[in-house]
Amino acid sequence: MKILSTRAAVRAFALLASAAAPYAAYADDIAAPAANPDQEDILVTAQRRTQTIENAPASKASVDAATIATTINARNVEDTLKYLPSLVVRKRHIGDSQAPLATRTSGLGASARSLIYADGALLSALIGNNNTSASPRWNLVSTEEIARIDVLYGPFSAAYAGNSIGAVVNITTRLPDQFEGTLVAGTTVQQYDLYDTHRTLPSYQLGGTIGDRFGPLAVFASIDHVDSSGQPIGFASATAITAPLPVGTIVTPTTGGFNDLNRTGGAIRVVGATAFEHQVQDRFKIKAALDLSSALRLTYVGSLFLNTTDSTVESYLTNPAAGLPFYAGTTSNNGKNYTLAPSAFAGSIYHTEQRQWSHNLSLNGTSSRFDWQVIGTLYDVDKDQQRVSNTALPAGQTGGAGFLTDLAGTGWKTLDAKGAWRSDAAATHTVSFGAHADWYALNSNRYNTTDWVSGPKGTLNLQGSGKTRALALWAQDAWRILPPLTLTLGGRYEWWRAYGGVNFSQSPAIGPVNQPTLSSAKFSPKAALAYAIDDHLTARLSFGQAWRFPTVGELYQIVTTPAVSVPDPTLRPERARSLELALEQHDSHGSVRVSLFNEVVKDALISQTGPLKEAPGQVGTYVQNVDETRARGVELYVVRKNFVPRIDVSGSVTYADAITTKNAVLPAAIGKLLPSVPHWKATAVATWRPVDAVALTAAARYASRNYGSLDNSDVIGNTYQGFYKYFVVDLRAQIRVAEHMEFGIGVDNVNNDKYFLFHPFPQRSFAADVRLTF
Repeated sequence: MKILSTRAAVRAFALLASAAAPYAAYADDIAAPAANPDQEDILVTAQRRTQTIENAPASKASVDAATIATTINARNVEDTLKYLPSLVVRKRHIGDSQAPLATRTSGLGASARSLIYADGALLSALIGNNNTSASPRWNLVSTEEIARIDVLYGPFSAAYAGNSIGAVVNITTRLPDQFEGTLVAGTTVQQYDLYDTHRTLPSYQLGGTIGDRFGPLAVFASIDHVDSSGQPIGFASATAITAPLPVGTIVTPTTGGFNDLNRTGGAIRVVGATAFEHQVQDRFKIKAALDLSSALRLTYVGSLFLNTTDSTVESYLTNPAAGLPFYAGTTSNNGKNYTLAPSAFAGSIYHTEQRQWSHNLSLNGTSSRFDWQVIGTLYDVDKDQQRVSNTALPAGQTGGAGFLTDLAGTGWKTLDAKGAWRSDAAATHTVSFGAHADWYALNSNRYNTTDWVSGPKGTLNLQGSGKTRALALWAQDAWRILPPLTLTLGGRYEWWRAYGGVNFSQSPAIGPVNQPTLSSAKFSPKAALAYAIDDHLTARLSFGQAWRFPTVGELYQIVTTPAVSVPDPTLRPERARSLELALEQHDSHGSVRVSLFNEVVKDALISQTGPLKEAPGQVGTYVQNVDETRARGVELYVVRKNFVPRIDVSGSVTYADAITTKNAVLPAAIGKLLPSVPHWKATAVATWRPVDAVALTAAARYASRNYGSLDNSDVIGNTYQGFYKYFVVDLRAQIRVAEHMEFGIGVDNVNNDKYFLFHPFPQRSFAADVRLTF
């Protein structure tokens, strides 16, 4: 398929939108489906209970189901956040299971600095602090389930653990009050063109929901199927050999390849594309709520996620004599000699199978003066196996020696009991309080296998396992001193323990090592003062201290570089002190907010280069305590309905100066930007409704230059493993062609910005979806 230019893509989008005009003219006379007042009351009441109990004196941004459907080409739930202020989700392709969230003060490698919930169930994988296995489990929620999403910025509520340093994302899913159902089918086609990779990559989605109320019992179920083909998420490269080759070295002449620079400015030859992932995913969800009385509700939410991923590679080198791709060995190419290790391509040939369960049981009560909730959640990695080739290609594509990594037994449990008491009808005092407990377990074992495709587990090759447990008590009081003046004071006391840590490496031989037990107890005070200048303008000053304890992965991860190191299992918790001064104007047409923020983190847990204890004289990259970091800046967020007649707009601009201020291990990092926290981020969304049945949206996202390393030594951004700036424009048209039928078409990255955030990101992609309601 020929790659369309930006102008041609815009014309195609306009043509498709205009083709639907006859249907829109007809549908304009059809009234939009009437909202069910009872259902809205139930949703609002549930949100009020949660928000009253948590009572977060922090800046907030929200998006609801109608806005998502109108403005976003959403295939996965993480897509719904991409136009909210300061947030970046590193979603590399549809169905990506490694999509961490970056906030205004923390980057993509700090997954443990945000908390993501769906109906109170934790989606954040706090078994690590990285952008791989510790990424949030977005896959447990489908876009069709969402009622609304609320994002809180900063650790200003005592209700949340120190992982709220960056943000808290609360996803609320639907619960029907009468019979309802939906069917949705969508497709996205990406045109990818970089180096010698030229592919058309389709993805498909099919899903549905059904729900009803049977007296006191409301039931909602959803199912979602995704079949996704993604662009390569890596590239293989080699550095020219300058020394004479040993006598007898076999040198194979090849053609193909591209000269380029790596992220530190070194000359490389790009010899192929790696990790073309094809994913097939299924999600099953059920939500049931039983009203035991008018003031008491029991709710269960269960989810099952299934995923199969197969990864392939593409070599740019050809052996002209044999007429075959070249994958490994020494080659003469473009007048220079290069050596390709077998792992250059073989390590990106893999097969993954996952089966993961989530359960959530809660009991909610309410009265005129007191709301309360008890909720328990369980996330279980029932099956998570990845088989990886370790045999030189082409033979290694279909068999041969490799590795089998098994994460079965990994998971977490949480338990919360919390309430909010109002002193009088005017809520002069709103006292919130609660108790929390969580248990996390990491069980990662890599085995040798004689046949990576289907062979049994052989000898243990690598092991990293351990557990953590945290207990907490918290309370806060929002005291309305005067009608316009509210003071909120609170605190959270936490007891943390890490235990059962075991590490093992086959080569070099280390262990098994039983790591020492750690424990810590910390207190986090909170305070906020809010003043209502008038009915539409509020000023708020918030302070929060937060302790973020090390995750299992940070404590017990094994690093191979090529020596093996077990990072110091006595990592200290990081302490954040955050301030925010916000001024917000709000009325019936929307809101405008300006926030000044400052955050200082002591003993920040960040991956950096340092000496390896088990290999004197060598260095490696692993999680360490960085002495101090500081992030300060300003955020502007605007939402206006009917900015001009029939046009809604929203947007944000964030400036952040996030740097390392003290670092004894890596002094070169002092004064440099923190990893993947750029100076500037911005979003803009405009929706025009020429008639009631049609919504046309243009949206844009921007980030200035990123860096991946703490000392900003990755001077080349727009290359594999580099972090670059980006400017992406998206388009969407939503057309109601009948009372129960909606059609959407769109283009993501219509300007075809080709950029890297370590991995190459999607290029221009065309989207279409149809939604039926009944």
